[in-house]
Order: sequence, then structure tokens, then C-alpha cells
Amino acid sequence: MESENNPIIQAIEAYATPLLRDMGLELVEVQYRREGHGWVVRLFIDREGGVTIDDCASVSRQLSAWLDVEDLISHAYNLEVSSPGLERPLKKREDFIRFAGRKARVKLQEPLDGRRVFTGIIDRVEEDGVVLLLDEGPVTLAFDAMARARLSL
Repeated sequence: MESENNPIIQAIEAYATPLLRDMGLELVEVQYRREGHGWVVRLFIDREGGVTIDDCASVSRQLSAWLDVEDLISHAYNLEVSSPGLERPLKKREDFIRFAGRKARVKLQEPLDGRRVFTGIIDRVEEDGVVLLLDEGPVTLAFDAMARARLSL
């Protein structure tokens, strides 16, 4: 995961998580990367029932002011705050619990029975993994074996 090694992402997550919690929002993901038009700091936020443009604008204002004061990033960048969308990432054990019964796509770091990508219904969450119901039956995927997971339409 990006945040494990990037001190800028870690600092933004540490600041934004309690800020968003106080606003009734959840921090889904922070991205900090160079793209075609330059550097981007991107936050994906969510809440039960979805987020509004006003939510995004409010978070953007508060985070922008904090980033200016902290001076974490020494070069120009664009700050973007948005909803994670219908195919939102599943990052934490709690995400899988919250979206049980929904369809998910999980990509593993290493193949399991010759496959790296599994798409199925989140049946249940166990201590160290999740059980997906596939067309051919259930499969248990360990959290620490996952490269990426997201809801799927």
C-alpha cells in the first residue's frame, strides 16, 4: 500500500482521519502522486448515504489550510477531494463487514489455485480474511494476501 512508505500520505491520514470523523465522514483513501498535469493530493471521503459537493468543499478548505501551515509539500500540487464512487476501495476489515452482501473484486498479491482476481459476493468476514461466494462456490481470501479490493457492479 502507498501509505505504508510515504510520510506525506501518513501525515495527511493522521490529520484527516479525526477531522473527518468529527464531520461525520470517513477517510477511504489518500493518494499522493505525479500525474500527467503535475502532482496531485487526492482524498476519497464517504459516509453512509454518500457525500455531497459541500462535504468535499468543506474538507478541501480545511485540508488546504492545514497543508499550507504544515508546508509538507515543497512543490506545486493540486488538491482533490471526492467520493470514492460506486466501486469504492475496500481497505479495512470494517469495510468488508459494512459491505457484506455486496459484490466485490479482490486482486491477490500472489495467485491462489492459479488465480489472482476473484469477484463474488462478500459472504462473511473472518478473523484474518473474507469469504467470497463465487459462481463455483465459496473461497476464503486472507487480508494480508490482498493487493487490492473494491466493490464491483
